[in-house]
Amino acid sequence: MKTTVIKEINKVLDIDFVLEKPKDSSLGHYATPVAFTLAKELKKAPKLIAQDFVGKFENSDIFSVSAVNGYLNFTLKGKFLDDVATTALKNPLDFAKSSKKDESILLEYVSANPTGPLHIGHVRGAVYGDTLARVGRHLGVDITTEYYINDAGNQIDLLGISILLRGRDNILGQSVEYPEQFYKGEYIDDLAKDSYEEFGAEIFSKDENATKLSSWGKDKMLKLIKQNLADANINIQNWVSEKSLYDKKDKTVKKLKKCGGIYEQDGKIWLRSSDMGDEKDRVVIREDGRPTYLAGDIIYHNDKFERGFDRYINIWGADHHGYIARVKASIHFLGYDESRLEVILAQMVNLLKNGQAYKMSKRAGNFILMSDVVQEIGSDALRFIFISKKCDTPLEFDVDELKKDDSSNPIFYINYAHARINQLFKKASKKPEDVIDADISNLGSDALNLLFEALILDEILEDAFYSRQLQKIPDYLKSLAASFHKFYNENRVVGSDNEDSLLKVMAVVGLSIKTALSLMGIKAKEIME
Repeated sequence: MKTTVIKEINKVLDIDFVLEKPKDSSLGHYATPVAFTLAKELKKAPKLIAQDFVGKFENSDIFSVSAVNGYLNFTLKGKFLDDVATTALKNPLDFAKSSKKDESILLEYVSANPTGPLHIGHVRGAVYGDTLARVGRHLGVDITTEYYINDAGNQIDLLGISILLRGRDNILGQSVEYPEQFYKGEYIDDLAKDSYEEFGAEIFSKDENATKLSSWGKDKMLKLIKQNLADANINIQNWVSEKSLYDKKDKTVKKLKKCGGIYEQDGKIWLRSSDMGDEKDRVVIREDGRPTYLAGDIIYHNDKFERGFDRYINIWGADHHGYIARVKASIHFLGYDESRLEVILAQMVNLLKNGQAYKMSKRAGNFILMSDVVQEIGSDALRFIFISKKCDTPLEFDVDELKKDDSSNPIFYINYAHARINQLFKKASKKPEDVIDADISNLGSDALNLLFEALILDEILEDAFYSRQLQKIPDYLKSLAASFHKFYNENRVVGSDNEDSLLKVMAVVGLSIKTALSLMGIKAKEIME
């Protein structure tokens, strides 16, 4: 809709201009400060310039124009809004969509070590990444999602050792000395019991069996992680094993060496990351030939770039801030444009319950489990709250607030609007398709302003996706729901002289809410119990 308006304005204004949405809807649906931009060139007051332009738009079928304090304000005509609404209701699956774009993105997120169940620290990036992919695809961007499985290195070895020792302790009753950093939590007890049932007591008899338990335990944890994600309506397309990429180690090292990105010193191979803004150079290959954690990431990113996507997005935890420079340095030395990699950092989350710190889970070993929170408040509330604030700022919320059945609970408030609209149609014994051809061009400004607000979802999605500020979607939904509830309380719909016309407006509002919630991975409620 905004694109159509811009094209119409361009018939008169053949220059670049900014089109804004006034805070006061009585001033118009859109406004531009272009007169201020032209004031110096034309040597004329902005008020006079704006007034001069008004007459040049008088033949527009799309909007009427007024000049207010130097601004050009555009109020969309009822007939134009009616046409846009009709198209939306006739093609609900295409509502707020954009045409296919010539851009491909590889989006990697979560990528938690497969050494335990997902905890609340992983959830923010998981929900953000899934929503970013959904919105991007809706806007015509080709997005592939990926999870990088850290299944090599010390953390996987430690998983096997932890299961082995816990089996000796709890099942065989042996005296065990645990290493300082072994994995804790009841899930390790469960893994020990499961391995006993599958392999028998002999699995705990030899230290070398820890390797077998590492691989077995990793597979068990991956299955649990995928289930945790699925319970929150998150499905990732590609699962890439770090271990499977290690046969590309020598090839990647040679590539770095050819580009002068590495050097040998003290028996180790170092990355020249300090040349690219890192605070110091980093070891990639140890003295004994074993690759470091960073080496695995370098091999993985080389594999990523070899696949030829236009852009790459990584969603990492906030504690990875210092890691960005060294990864980008490796991409540069591999001969790629490091600016094609975008890193989004997800800040920490603080959960409360009745105003107090949320209870840690014994099963996780002093972590708050993702599965516990999903069970407590549901997937919809979890997804909504984790998108409700900018990703790079800390998030704190009380789970009990999300259980309230009143306007203080945003997901309830928005769903209530959608359910109310559904009930309006039931009360009128009609369906949205029954009112598609109703004429809404002569409705009052309150109804047309509500319709306009419902029709700008495409603008909200574009802005949210490209600015990476997905919180603009729930903010929009809260605003739209508030506008609907106000209109509902002040106006009679069913049984009014304009019943079909008003129901058509309601249908578009419902479509906007349903579409936006769907892109957040949430199914809009038809009834509120």
